[in-house]
Amino acid sequence: MRQRSRREFVKACALAVAGAPLLGSPAAAGPASQADQTVHRKGQDAMDKTVLSFFCDDTSTYSSAPFEEFLDYVKAEGIAGESTVLIRGNDLLSEPDTDLERSYIEQLHRAYDCGIGAHMEVMTHGGKFDFEKRRVPDGAIHEGLWLHEPAVPVEAYEAYFDNVIAEGEKIGVRFSGITWPGGGGPEVSRRYAELREQGITNLSPNCWQALLNLAKRERFRSPTVACFVHARGEVRQMAADGPYGVYDMPVIGQDWLGRWDNSPERVNPDYYITPDGQGGHIAEWVREGKPYCFFHAHWQGLNPATGVGWEPFKLVVKRIKEHLGDRVVWMRPDEFTDLWHDRLREGKAR
Repeated sequence: MRQRSRREFVKACALAVAGAPLLGSPAAAGPASQADQTVHRKGQDAMDKTVLSFFCDDTSTYSSAPFEEFLDYVKAEGIAGESTVLIRGNDLLSEPDTDLERSYIEQLHRAYDCGIGAHMEVMTHGGKFDFEKRRVPDGAIHEGLWLHEPAVPVEAYEAYFDNVIAEGEKIGVRFSGITWPGGGGPEVSRRYAELREQGITNLSPNCWQALLNLAKRERFRSPTVACFVHARGEVRQMAADGPYGVYDMPVIGQDWLGRWDNSPERVNPDYYITPDGQGGHIAEWVREGKPYCFFHAHWQGLNPATGVGWEPFKLVVKRIKEHLGDRVVWMRPDEFTDLWHDRLREGKAR
């Protein structure tokens, strides 16, 4: 599918937000909620602007203080993105037994209203979890690799994701999407190479179908599922059925906000936007009139307490406001995919 112009996209956005509320929204008969009004305003703003958002991976440090500061900043600046919630990090977040974990969970409850959605990554960002034994068995396949395996049936993927969603529900977290957990070591890399030789360069079609099935069961926060996996260049619709859809979303290159190793050598705010606002990937995409622009970072770099990318991230936001503020509208990834899906459906109707 060709990349439509921004005007085509935003026309459908305006039509969508002017019509019936999204699934899960308050009934149309009552007065418009603040959330509905915000969606409507953003849809209208997008008529002449580029949708901007970000993904933050590896958010698994169970400490409320830096995450609270992160959320306060996002809310105050009016920006938006998503932050992964890793249920099984060092411990099971869904079985909190420390004040630190409980305080972090309290912050997760306010994240969405602050502009931050929650992605699963998947359950462990490592070996495939055994939900009956409540642990990762010895020799378990890496979750990220498992999502690519063509022999895994839809039912197996759907059951696994459903279990992860249930773990989130235990602590009041509703997922709006999924981020692919990379890594895994040499053996995993060798298997990926074998899959590429077979022409398999993205998640299994059965995996995408399982996500769609869960969306249709309203197991995700929105009718569309925003995914950060392998897309390059353009947003890709991976599965759809009526008002439900699953999308793989691209980013504008690499993480230059400290990355997962929190390295000062991996910090370069100019990569996103230069001091004069004329250069950098975000500035270029916006000035070219692209309908959307997504970038990504890692919690290790963005952590306000220890991340080498925290101040550069704020600098990037400051430069965007100074030079591009009237040309962008910030949205959570699921907000964008809801509107993008309506745009595609409206396009098919013509």
